[in-house]
Amino acid sequence: MSVIDTSPVTAAADPKPPQRQSRVRRPRAVRGSRPGWFVYASLGVVLLAAIVPYYWALLIGSGDSSTIRNTELSWIPGGNFFTNAAAVLNNPAVNFWTGLWNSIFSSALIAASVVFFSTLAGWAFAKLRFRGGPWLLVFVVATMAVPTQLGVVPLYILFSEIGWTGQIGAIIVPALTSAFGVFWMTQYLRQAVPDELIEAARVDGASSFRTFLTVGVPAARPAAAMLGLFTFVTAWNNFFWPFIVLDRQNPTLPVALSLLQSNYFVDYSVVLAGVLLSTVPLLLLFVFAGKQLVSGIMQGAVKG
Repeated sequence: MSVIDTSPVTAAADPKPPQRQSRVRRPRAVRGSRPGWFVYASLGVVLLAAIVPYYWALLIGSGDSSTIRNTELSWIPGGNFFTNAAAVLNNPAVNFWTGLWNSIFSSALIAASVVFFSTLAGWAFAKLRFRGGPWLLVFVVATMAVPTQLGVVPLYILFSEIGWTGQIGAIIVPALTSAFGVFWMTQYLRQAVPDELIEAARVDGASSFRTFLTVGVPAARPAAAMLGLFTFVTAWNNFFWPFIVLDRQNPTLPVALSLLQSNYFVDYSVVLAGVLLSTVPLLLLFVFAGKQLVSGIMQGAVKG
C-alpha cells in the first residue's frame, strides 16, 4: 500500500533577477560652448579695424594744417585738439550748435515714428488676418528695391511748392515710416508672440488695440529698441537729402561739417576734429542703450 504524502507542497518562488543600478548620467559639456582662439582673434581684428579710423582722425585732428602731409606722423596725439574743436564750435559759417540740435531733434523724432508705425504695421501683418495681407507685405518689402535718389526731384518740387525748403520738417516727414522697419517687426512679432496669448486676451474682452498694447508692445521692446537705434544712426548720418533741401542757416550736423571744406584752403585738422565731435552723441547713445541692443539681437536670434 502506497502512502500518499498529503503535506502541503511549497513551491519555491523563482528568485527575481537582480536589478541593475541605474547610473546617473552626468551632463556632457557642449562642444564649442566656449569660444576658441580663432573667435577672439577675429573679434580683435574687427575691433582694431573699427578703432584705427577713429584714432587716425584723432591724430590728424590734434595736429595742425601740415599734419596730414607729414610722412613721419607720430602715433601720439598732439595738443591742438581742443583748439581745433573750438575753431569748429565758434565758426559762424558752420552753425555747429544749430546743426547739432537739428540732428538730435530730427533723428529722435524719426526713430520714434519709425518704431511706432513699424510696430503697428508689423503687428497687423503678423497677427491679424485680412484679405490681401501677404501681398501687401510683399509690396512694402518691394519698395526697398527703389533707389532713394529717384524720389529726390519730386520731393524737392513738393516741398518747394508748400514752402518747406530750408525747414527741418522737410527731412522728417519723408522718413516717418520705413519699409525695412515694417518687415523687421513683422518677422519678430510673428515668432515672439504665441497666438494663444492673443486668444486669451480676446476671451478677456480686450479689443484689438488693447491686445496690441498689453501683449504686442511688451514682446516687441527688444526688437523695437534695436530698430530705434539703427534708425537714429541712419537719420543722424544722412547727408544726401538734407544737403539738397536745407540751407546753411538751418543745417543738420553732417551738412554743417561739410561747410568746413567749402573754402579754397581746407584745414583737415579742423575738419577731422569736427568729425570726432559729431560722433560723441552716437557713442553716448550706444553706451547707454547698448544693453537693449544686445538683448534685442539675442532675443531675435531665438525662435519662439
